[in-house]
Amino acid sequence: MKVFLDDVRPTPKGWHRTFWPEETIELLKTGEVTLLSLDHDLGDVENDRRNGYAVLLWIEEQVFLHGFVPPKGISIHSDNSSARLKMQKAIDAIKWEAKRQKNAK
Repeated sequence: MKVFLDDVRPTPKGWHRTFWPEETIELLKTGEVTLLSLDHDLGDVENDRRNGYAVLLWIEEQVFLHGFVPPKGISIHSDNSSARLKMQKAIDAIKWEAKRQKNAK
């Protein structure tokens, strides 16, 4: 399943749309998400837990603490340049740990 988290952009054909991090995380818990595309700024909410970065924090925690296998592709489509950098660092950490765990098996 391909998941697209965004509050305003049109959903690409073939993708499942979510509007909030909680919806996205529930889909990730199924283990069926193969591709994930995240926006950072969602709605009018100024809250760290109501943006795309919150999804990455959840994935990172699950990978590091519980051996969660992340989606094979995670991308960012946010226009927020500073948030994009922060999100990319989280993705890099997720990929690094997932690879380390896979190689340790």
